[in-house]
Amino acid sequence: MTTYAPSAAETAVRTSDGALLAVTVLAPLGAPSGSTVVLTHGWAAARRVWGTVADRLIRSGHRVVLYDQRGHGASSAGREPFGIARLGADLGAVVDHVDAPDAVVVGHSGGGFAALSYVSSGVRALRGLVLLGTAAHDQDTPDSEVRMMGSALFSRALRRPALGRLLLGQTMGKGADRRAMEVNRQMFAATAPSVRADAFRSSRGMDLREALGSVRVPAVVLAGAGDRVIAPALGRAVAEALPKARFEEVPGAGHMLPLEAPWAVVRAVRDLAG
Repeated sequence: MTTYAPSAAETAVRTSDGALLAVTVLAPLGAPSGSTVVLTHGWAAARRVWGTVADRLIRSGHRVVLYDQRGHGASSAGREPFGIARLGADLGAVVDHVDAPDAVVVGHSGGGFAALSYVSSGVRALRGLVLLGTAAHDQDTPDSEVRMMGSALFSRALRRPALGRLLLGQTMGKGADRRAMEVNRQMFAATAPSVRADAFRSSRGMDLREALGSVRVPAVVLAGAGDRVIAPALGRAVAEALPKARFEEVPGAGHMLPLEAPWAVVRAVRDLAG
C-alpha cells in the first residue's frame, strides 16, 4: 500500500509587537484523531527539532502545528524584549491562528517556559500539556554563560562540526546518536548570537510555581535521567506544582528529548489526547 506525504501549509503569525512567526501546519495521515498538537521548541533550536515527533504524530492521526520561536529559524524578532511572558503570548497567538484552543501543547526546555507562561495566564481549554526537559524556576543563567552564547568565538566554534558537537555534548545523554547531535549543532549554530544571549538571559528570576497551582490542564512532565542542562528535580517540581500532572524520567536520555526520545514524547501526547 502506498503512503502519501501529508499536505503541509506554511503560514505566518504577526504578533502584537510586530514579530512574524513562521508556522507549519501538517495534516494527519489516515483517519484523523480530531486532535491538534502544537509543538514549541527551546532556545537555539527550530521547528526541525520536531521532525521525528511530528512524523509519528501525523501517522497517529493528529494535526500538527510547528513554529519557530521569535528570532529563531525563519521567525523575526518583535519590538518587545525577549521574555517569558512575551513568548507565552506568542504561543497563544499561534494557537488562535490555527484555531486550536483545545490542542495538546508540547514544550521543550525554553518552549516549556513559554507553555507554562501561556497556561498561567488563564487559559483553561487546552486538552493537555506535555513538558520536556523544562522548569518553572531556578533558571538564573550566569553572566559568563550569557556572554558565551553571544560571543563570536563560540559561534565560530559551533560552525565546525566536530568541535561544535563536542561543545554541545552535555546537552545530550551518553551514547546519543551522532546524527541527532549534528542536527542539534546545526540549529545552535544557525541561531543568531544575540538571540542566544537574549534567550538564555530571559529566564532569570522566573518562578511560575504559585501560578501553576490554579492550572487544571492535564499534563505529563518528562525529564531525561541524564539531563545536565535542566536537572530532572526541576521537572519534578513542575509536576508537583500542577494539580493534574504526572512526572516521568526517561532512562539514558539527556536534555534534547525531541531528538533523543521521540517515542516518549509521542506516547505522552497519545495519553493526553485519548
